Amino acid sequence: MPNQPGPEEISGPAGNRVAAPMVVPPPVFHWYQKLWAVVLVTFCLEIGFFLVVFPWTSYWETNYFAQIVPGWHVYWYNNYVRGAVSGLGALNLYVGLLEILSLRRFGKRR
Repeated sequence: MPNQPGPEEISGPAGNRVAAPMVVPPPVFHWYQKLWAVVLVTFCLEIGFFLVVFPWTSYWETNYFAQIVPGWHVYWYNNYVRGAVSGLGALNLYVGLLEILSLRRFGKRR
């Protein structure tokens, strides 16, 4: 019958015809997407650990960048600058840990 709703249409609360919800298939992840996620996690964690630890070692004062402009030694040796660099490292660690938690999206089975 022409007035009967078909499989694509259903009646709304006011008798209006609305489209039926579509079934969305789960995403399919390829191997290169999984590899990229693991590389991103590894990169974030390595850079994070380095930036948290390096400003507080003796190498911080003798590196190449500290000797480019001698007038910047006042800022380079400042503990607040070291803390800011360590804060960036902590932020990288946080992003790496969030990405580790989001790796669960690849483990979903159908």
